Amino acid sequence: MATDKELSQFLEGVERRAFKHALYMVRNEESSLDIVQESMIKLAEKYGDKPAAELPMLFQRILQNTILDFFRREKVRNTWISLFSNLTPNNQDDDNFDLLESYTAEEGSQASESAAEQLEREQVLNIIDEEIKKLPARQREAFLMRYWEDMDVAETATAMGCSEGSVKTHCSRATHALASSLKAKGIHL
Repeated sequence: MATDKELSQFLEGVERRAFKHALYMVRNEESSLDIVQESMIKLAEKYGDKPAAELPMLFQRILQNTILDFFRREKVRNTWISLFSNLTPNNQDDDNFDLLESYTAEEGSQASESAAEQLEREQVLNIIDEEIKKLPARQREAFLMRYWEDMDVAETATAMGCSEGSVKTHCSRATHALASSLKAKGIHL
């Protein structure tokens, strides 16, 4: 069982990385702070009695689920706002009111992208996803844990049951393979 001190130290150590991860995903500082805080509270309330070695994996899963929950809530909220705003135009006397003409997306959000930009981003992400699937299993596993799940080398080595040097080797090979296959397809990240 993790002591209160171990839990507190773990949360202090993971706080900055978790915030950066959430910020990368939701692109909003306030929402990212809320997501990290909610994840930390869930970990402390529900899994604070688990061994300290299990905390990183549990927290990572909780953080991912909290981010997904955020996107689900946003989707529902945006749907209802769109529906209700269509019922009550800004000017009640204006029969020519068009919601799409008055709607402005938040700068930096996916909604502010043009259709061409959204399509291009989706196509690039699909290509990256396909290239990741082509990696050998151990390279793919190390790459996803390190760069997708934002785990450090020691956590990844523990999860994979190998040495830290092996994790570094697998990650290096995976990034080089991905870079060259994406470059061959004309994608420069």
